[in-house]
Amino acid sequence: MIPWLGRELLFPPLSSALADPDGLLAAGGDLSVRRLLLAYSRGIFPWYSPPEPILWWSPSARMVLFPEQLRVTRSLDKRLRNARYRIRVDSAFRAVMERCARPRPGQSGTWIVPEMVDAYCRLHAAGYAHSFETWVDEKLVGGLYGVSLGGVFFGESMFSLERDASKLAFVHMARHLSGCGVGMIDCQMYTPHLASLGASLIPRAQFLATLEELARHPPSDTLWTYSFDNEPS
Repeated sequence: MIPWLGRELLFPPLSSALADPDGLLAAGGDLSVRRLLLAYSRGIFPWYSPPEPILWWSPSARMVLFPEQLRVTRSLDKRLRNARYRIRVDSAFRAVMERCARPRPGQSGTWIVPEMVDAYCRLHAAGYAHSFETWVDEKLVGGLYGVSLGGVFFGESMFSLERDASKLAFVHMARHLSGCGVGMIDCQMYTPHLASLGASLIPRAQFLATLEELARHPPSDTLWTYSFDNEPS
């Protein structure tokens, strides 16, 4: 059995998280700004699909990207230089989330339910959730969103409507965040896609120690003012 959260803003110790399913810590509670910020500050995130209650997780191993380990293949580097696109930050946050919420091929549903969209839009309005977007001809074709705390960015989801559109946003995000002092990008779960970009699994204890250190760092004043237009001749 796992603890059921009530109105009080607290979580059980991470040492009590289940081994199977890996990292399941608690259920219930709410998606208020205060609870979400408390969760992220302690290495916890919500992930559930109706009719399940809100489920809170902290896996035993965490997929992270340390920005200096970003890996860009030759073909992706060529596209970064030669494709025509624009990168924007926070110009269409809800639209990015709604695109991410659409089921992928072979999937019957999504964990980004309307309640999650509304909750992270409230985080965005409070200045903690942000999106990196790829635009082509004024059309939103790819992007990602996540949560920012000090020197850590917690990536949540990404989408792509055109080839490499989400990768373009990801590379620009990683490079920009690194230049602004962000030392770790949390990717949560292992995927081959993230591994190809340089992310790797680290133990929960290492993740928490790094989070505790980096989350105290004040963000740069220029962190969320980024824009980039690539117009090759």
